[in-house]
Amino acid sequence: MSKPKIAVMGIPGKWSSEVLADRLEAKTGFRLVIDMKDVSADLESGELSANGVNLCELDAIVVKKISQIYSPATLDRIELLRLAESKGLRVFSKPETIIRMIDRLGCTMTLSNGQIPMPKTRITECAKYALQTVQDFGAAVFKPLYSTKAQGMCIIEANQPHDRIYEKIEEFKNDNPVMYIQQKLDLPGRDYGMVFLGGRYLGTYARVSQNDSWNTTIKSGGKYALHEPPQSTIDLASKAQQLFNMDFTTVDVADTEDGPIVFEVSAFGGFKGALEGIGIDAADLYADYILNEVAK
Repeated sequence: MSKPKIAVMGIPGKWSSEVLADRLEAKTGFRLVIDMKDVSADLESGELSANGVNLCELDAIVVKKISQIYSPATLDRIELLRLAESKGLRVFSKPETIIRMIDRLGCTMTLSNGQIPMPKTRITECAKYALQTVQDFGAAVFKPLYSTKAQGMCIIEANQPHDRIYEKIEEFKNDNPVMYIQQKLDLPGRDYGMVFLGGRYLGTYARVSQNDSWNTTIKSGGKYALHEPPQSTIDLASKAQQLFNMDFTTVDVADTEDGPIVFEVSAFGGFKGALEGIGIDAADLYADYILNEVAK
């Protein structure tokens, strides 16, 4: 029996996309990394193609990254993968699941409806309500609905004149008409990525701040470290990821005085944090998982 042909939908040249392709190639002898911008769909013929390859003739596609920058166009790109899925091609993870997670508001609503503890959050298009929110929270983090690694986020604090707060709100609102606002929490300089594969918990890495930045992202200077959370936190993260049924994901969690909270469940998950923080090759484990699922 011939070995399956599995393509990686990602960013050519980027480590996470390439390492997953490396692991699949080592196990199958086939390697293909596709940039979603090169994908075209012909609904009449039912063909989804990229660079001369009919993707519907493959055995599976694993989605590692859809675009460098999140935007509503990212949702359109994911929609195209539903064509391949309709032809019987297995897509990891399911496009309809990823779509619910790319939009920060969609992910938040699912978590909130699932009774998952999160930072206090308000959504509005009204600048006056946003001002009241800043005053109520004391300090608020304004987040774009489509972003990753804290890009485009800003903090607005209440300890300044109203005119200045309005100015900052309007500046954010120019690019983000629907404003997603969360209370800024006093966190202990670290938060956690809790890794799940097929719903099974693999481990937790911490992102530890190395400077005065308000966030702990690696882009802002944070470093990965091993973390061993209590079972209650593992149970919380497990409950959160079960709401989405992802094949591979990480749950972003932080400790507060009132207990752990969840920031988000990732649409794609991170390999580097798992490798450098926990010491596990999540890409290799994911490749084995995919091959096992395709063989069923």
